Amino acid sequence: MVSASTLAGLALAPHWGNSAVDLLYLPAVLGAAMLAGLGPSLFAASASALAYNFFFTAPHFTFRMENPNDIVTVVTLFAVATVTSQLAASVRRQARLAEAHAARNATIAGFAGRLLGCATEAEVQAAGSAELAAVFGCNAVLTSGVAEPQLLSAMPASVRLTPADLAVAALVAETGERAGRGVDRAVPTEWQFHPVRSASGVSAVIGLARDDGAPPVAAEHRLLLDSLLDQLALALERGRLEAEAREFARTRERDQVRSMLLSSIGQDLGPPLKAIGEAARALRRSGEGDRAVVTGIGAEAVKIERYLTNLLALGPADDAQPIVLGEVTIDLFKHAVLRDGAEVHLTPKEFALLAELAKHRGRVLTHRHLLRTVWGPAHEKQIDYLRVAIRALRQKLEAVPSAPALILNEPAVGYRLKAG
Repeated sequence: MVSASTLAGLALAPHWGNSAVDLLYLPAVLGAAMLAGLGPSLFAASASALAYNFFFTAPHFTFRMENPNDIVTVVTLFAVATVTSQLAASVRRQARLAEAHAARNATIAGFAGRLLGCATEAEVQAAGSAELAAVFGCNAVLTSGVAEPQLLSAMPASVRLTPADLAVAALVAETGERAGRGVDRAVPTEWQFHPVRSASGVSAVIGLARDDGAPPVAAEHRLLLDSLLDQLALALERGRLEAEAREFARTRERDQVRSMLLSSIGQDLGPPLKAIGEAARALRRSGEGDRAVVTGIGAEAVKIERYLTNLLALGPADDAQPIVLGEVTIDLFKHAVLRDGAEVHLTPKEFALLAELAKHRGRVLTHRHLLRTVWGPAHEKQIDYLRVAIRALRQKLEAVPSAPALILNEPAVGYRLKAG
């Protein structure tokens, strides 16, 4: 580009003079800065100053300058070209940085979207290891974050870990710090292990390795990896909570069926047992029949009735019985809240919050626990959500919302529902 500018200057100088030739070199410097960066642009600036000196200042075809104006022109040309190259190179760096950020955000968004499409925790584990292997072009394994880790998923599926590899994964799960090839901690493994952290600690450990033995994740890509692991941790936590919710729903359904069966048994067997007991007592008082047989029948009837009473006492689930707190009645089984006998309308979040407090009434539940349970792990720092919901509950349930007696605040800790 400098040569092209010099040829153009040699063609124009006989007709227009040398005054405008120096400007012809600026496009070459700008082009070098935009296409190749700061180093080549500085080289282009130096070459432009030397070319202008050699071809367009007297004496020509030498690097000597006899006219002070020419010296000033060459120095000015070099200074302007240097400053221009700096600015153009900075623009190029910013453009590349913006492209890198856009690509990183697109990768994170795509990764999170694919994890959101998973219905179970096992699907999240398989998708997470497969996507990380694709993003970094390496093998990937996911192990449980416990002292004796188990292989949860692998990509490709034939990958296996040696006892030494599992020992390093256990070390990462215990310390919460990455270890392996290409990181600070020197350990005997070909894998690079990274912790997958959730709010409760290290929920899993991801291992990455390349077939050629090179470090799978370079230092400049660790920020991207950390962002992807945060998304994986949220997805794993979501899968775990959904599994617990499904198990809770199944348990509640079983309890409901059990309660109905026990209630039916009580209704069907209670009256006959009572009738048998009364008949046995009547026969004993009248002296009719075999006294020993009548006494045995009465004793067995009393025993069966006692067994039935004990069985019915174990039947209903804890939340099948309404919780009465003064003027407020909370029926978790029927999903209803009453105040002075009138039903109170609550939003789903408000009822979920009140239900969590009611299940642990008398105990202080932390802000993080309530946010995590009601809104999910992604919102456990949004204390404003909790404060707004508590304020709404107090407005609807408290006799004097400004002086709450039902939902009590423990400063800087959380909230509790009064025990009774």
